Amino acid sequence: MKSKLFVVLLLTVGLVFSVVGAASAGGTLVFGSSGDAVRLDPADVTDGESIQRMDNIFEGLVEYEAGSVLIQPCLATSWEASADGTEIVFNLRKGVKFHDGTDFNADAVLFSFARQYDLNHPYHQYGEWAYWGYMFGDVDKVESRVPQTLFTFKTVENEEIQVIKIDNYTVKLILKRPNASIMTSLAMFTVNIVSPTNAEKYKEDTFKNPCGTGPFKFVEWVKDDHITLEANENYWRERASLDKLIFKVIPDPSARLMALEVGEVQGIEYPNPADFDRIKANEDLVLMSAPGMNVGYMAMNTGYGYIDANKNGMRDIADEPLVKTPGYYEPLTKKKVRQAINMAIDKQSIVDNIYMGTAIKATNGMPPFMLGYNDAIDDYPYDPAKAKQLLTEAGYPDGFEVTLYVMPVSRPYMFDPPKIGEAIQSYLAAVGITVKFYQVDWGTYLQETEEGNHQMCLLGWTGDNGDPDNFMNVLYGANACSIGTAGNYAFYNNEENQELLSAALATYDEGKRATYYKKAQEMIHEDAGWVYLAHSTQNIVFRTNVKGYVLNPTSRKFFYPVSVE
Repeated sequence: MKSKLFVVLLLTVGLVFSVVGAASAGGTLVFGSSGDAVRLDPADVTDGESIQRMDNIFEGLVEYEAGSVLIQPCLATSWEASADGTEIVFNLRKGVKFHDGTDFNADAVLFSFARQYDLNHPYHQYGEWAYWGYMFGDVDKVESRVPQTLFTFKTVENEEIQVIKIDNYTVKLILKRPNASIMTSLAMFTVNIVSPTNAEKYKEDTFKNPCGTGPFKFVEWVKDDHITLEANENYWRERASLDKLIFKVIPDPSARLMALEVGEVQGIEYPNPADFDRIKANEDLVLMSAPGMNVGYMAMNTGYGYIDANKNGMRDIADEPLVKTPGYYEPLTKKKVRQAINMAIDKQSIVDNIYMGTAIKATNGMPPFMLGYNDAIDDYPYDPAKAKQLLTEAGYPDGFEVTLYVMPVSRPYMFDPPKIGEAIQSYLAAVGITVKFYQVDWGTYLQETEEGNHQMCLLGWTGDNGDPDNFMNVLYGANACSIGTAGNYAFYNNEENQELLSAALATYDEGKRATYYKKAQEMIHEDAGWVYLAHSTQNIVFRTNVKGYVLNPTSRKFFYPVSVE
């Protein structure tokens, strides 16, 4: 459930920042991306570069309306929830084909969900399924019914479940408890429906050979160069206007803009704010901007996580003790050191001089317009003298040396990570902390930070569904401290804080939810596992002959029904 103010904002964004014009079929659109995809399985990724490719190949039961996070039917034509909200029955769309020519039906829905949560599913071994733990831990089971067919399997909690099939086009989603964000979460990429036949064909290589029901079909992937898609001629809706959609990898923002100016590509992401005047002066280009639902931060590894042995997306305290992360580093386990680092960094200067007016300084870990944002919290001031005092009190009067992971790609929340890393390095040097940089390719970067190998890292988050749980629980909950699939990169494992976040998700009362989130933010602020840097606007540039693109608050990129004139 979302506040009315937020819904109005999102609808306004969709109306104001769309590129409009009469669509004409045909043509190729080459889009300049900052990095390559990691995998092409929607359920087994956490990064935006992979997601933007797959959002044009796959679809889910529901989807977001253009320019908002309001949901509408997609592969499900309708649904009905029980009075207590723990059961939802979906009626599926008939006559839909996967790109391999097989039928979309209830079996495909069961396959796409069960492979993520059923430890005994034959395809569970082929993915980490991190988002299932982040967002869908409350899903108990998914049922579909067809006469005289019975399936029995065990869930991650070792519960035996019978799935009795009666109707090939009806599925029931059963939750363990009420979940206030479930319907918006079901529009996320991670529960998009994949072809079981395609998965059976490629098995562990399915992520290299994606097959969905969406408007574009996969053609080829040349690693670190491009991914090519083509129009799905048998799409259940009107055929895409584009014949081909190519995602071209161009890591450097200046090189991306030059490629756009000469027509090598027709659109680019994450333009450098220093180039905005140049872009606006070019009559062949259109700069699109909108408020960003994101946060960019530096996470400090506080030292302890847990091994999610049964892969249920939460820490079972009795059976899963806290253990040191691979990147355990004693200075960062001390709260005063983390508070000192917060005070040593001039965040406003970073926003003014590196983000160049395309962001606001962040105080808390979610955007200020979201339900439950705590605007009573005062940000840590820029105070190097106080930072030195805290370091001395913590036992480090002469500082220490620390390694900072620096992202190799531009992100919606941080378009130039190396420059931000250099600024942080300079600020911390002034209080006696020597910062060394570590850089590696994007896929390895994500893997190593999810495993907790880092001491400090630059990262961030763009909201997936417009719900505060998608920030608070995913990024700051103790359940998200699992070594290997962490979303909580500070490994902040405060169980009292997790109780607040779980209580917020289990109630549909917005007032109660807001109270829980505000209290949680107070605790997170005090323990200082993150340096929250900025909430940035989202910016994208197209040539003027590109028509029909609509910015989405989640920064996901949908190229249906975009056209090139």
